[in-house]
Amino acid sequence: MRSRILVCFLVAALCMFWGGCGSSPNCPTCGTTTNGQYAVIDVIPVPEHNNTGEPGGPFNSFDISWIASAPGGSGDNLDYVSDRIGLAVQVIDTAQNVAVNSIEGSNGVSEGGNLASPCVPNTIPPIVTVLGNWTRFGCRTLNYHIPGYGANNNFGGFVGGQCCAARANQVNPLSGPNGNVVTPDGNTLFTGNGSSSVVVFDLASMNVTTNPPTPPNVIAVIPTGLSPDYDGEAGNANPFPPLYPAGNTTGITGCLVSANGRAFSDPSCGDLRGDEIAYDPTDQILGVIDGDPGLPFITFIDVSGLVTRPVSAGTRGSQLNCLPVVPTSPFGPPLGIPLGPINPSTCILGQIYYDGAPQNNIGVPVDDLMTSLNGMQGFVCPDPSNPQVNSGVSGTPPYITGNASIPCHHGPIVNPDGSYCSAQDGSISTCIGAISPAGLGAPAYNPNTGHFLLPNSNATGNLTIGTIDEIDPRPGNPNGPVVINTFPTPNCMPTSLVQGPGDNFLVGCADHDGEAFPANEYIINGTTGAIIANVTNVGGVDEVWYNPGDNKYYLAARDMLPGPVMGVIDAATNQWLYNFPTSTNAHSIAVDPKTNHVFMPQQAGAICGTQSGAGCVDVIAEQ
Repeated sequence: MRSRILVCFLVAALCMFWGGCGSSPNCPTCGTTTNGQYAVIDVIPVPEHNNTGEPGGPFNSFDISWIASAPGGSGDNLDYVSDRIGLAVQVIDTAQNVAVNSIEGSNGVSEGGNLASPCVPNTIPPIVTVLGNWTRFGCRTLNYHIPGYGANNNFGGFVGGQCCAARANQVNPLSGPNGNVVTPDGNTLFTGNGSSSVVVFDLASMNVTTNPPTPPNVIAVIPTGLSPDYDGEAGNANPFPPLYPAGNTTGITGCLVSANGRAFSDPSCGDLRGDEIAYDPTDQILGVIDGDPGLPFITFIDVSGLVTRPVSAGTRGSQLNCLPVVPTSPFGPPLGIPLGPINPSTCILGQIYYDGAPQNNIGVPVDDLMTSLNGMQGFVCPDPSNPQVNSGVSGTPPYITGNASIPCHHGPIVNPDGSYCSAQDGSISTCIGAISPAGLGAPAYNPNTGHFLLPNSNATGNLTIGTIDEIDPRPGNPNGPVVINTFPTPNCMPTSLVQGPGDNFLVGCADHDGEAFPANEYIINGTTGAIIANVTNVGGVDEVWYNPGDNKYYLAARDMLPGPVMGVIDAATNQWLYNFPTSTNAHSIAVDPKTNHVFMPQQAGAICGTQSGAGCVDVIAEQ
């Protein structure tokens, strides 16, 4: 009995040290009740990160967290965390509070890039960059793997913070891994990568109980745009020397220069990163944004053939593993032909571009630059400046420009106040084409309508007006996805969206472009767009999460003043409950519905306790 009392005392003391519990009850592990306050109850070290900088350095660049059932619906939950310094998706057991796997794999161009036999199962054609060069998918060498974790030697490397990209040096849009989404059965992980692509992992092939853990197989890589030219010719480990082009050795140097005030307009930027993701489990459609400033857009992908076990051809005609239209050629433009005709995935259903077309398609740097260089821009569209144009087959075989079955559309036509005006009808002179100079935010799927909801930072020249755009994916419709409505969010840069109870959706609001708003978060009706509640106790939010376990919203408010916090809102009453101080740039959050424990990545700092110099994932719980 004495030892049990001593353990409980030590846990309580640690809770007070890490979380500033003050006079609140002891930690939940001691069996106490709750009183509405929150505290850090555990600190999880992240593989490869430490105080010294070797091998990975502090865990200071990360992105989306996603908690889901373990593969096969075993009932256990796993937290998938994008680690842009470790160049991996870290996997955390939320019951044990320990990292159990690190999804990374090899780099080079891409394993399985055998052009002689591209239809072999799990064979992934390589990707060519926007400037016609091979690209790697990260900064690792081919056989690198984190000690204690095996490399799968298929694919899985990411273009991460230690390679070239971090928020601090303004090239975050080139980084990866980014968005994560896991299917409800826990069997499939979709991850956005810096190479303007989505990597699809077969979690059913992963085993976290072996030593070392078995990483998941990669079953597809789906480009959503043209990859930035990370390497050029220099330093690129290329397994196909005879096909290697000559000439370009600059990599992304021009892109980095253009990041300062020119919205990543240099050609070497390509379409920037594949970022945040939403999944429709009914129609098995993925919505992925390339949402950073420049020419942001969202891509809709048929993943019906990827979420089945075993993986098979899709029900709507997608080829095995979402191969390119010409499977014997790599994804992207031909080698050595910058910005040339492209070879996209067969799984793409359509794309919606936010370039202000057709009314105010002027002064958009990427749009104008691409058009002036080759008369073509975007990924599957010959020229998305023309509304509702279908991509046509052109160019010299085996390369084609787009796919005749892939339609291209634009963001909605809106009134000056951001409200919906018309569906891509340029004849209404009082309307303007929707733009998004500050980028797009994390989309969400609304099962009540079967539509996607897409945060648009601002749809007009008025920086105080953001919108949530409603998109009908229209599976099977040859005209593809289209925006059918727009819901204004005044004094809010919408960065994220999550469904709560019923048809309620929490909109994460932040500041942008020098426009600072008061603390302001909206809860809207996802079908009508009506604002149900306006919460003013927390703001400056990036990511949001709804936890059905305790019926609460959790907000990662990294830009809250005077300092970053984790906000908590009661989803039953839409009332603010609590703000818990966090570390700088704590913008990612996920909650385990079984324990109601919050898992929140943190940069190096005191909130990480014994991991203060290395960064961590904090486990935060109500007291």
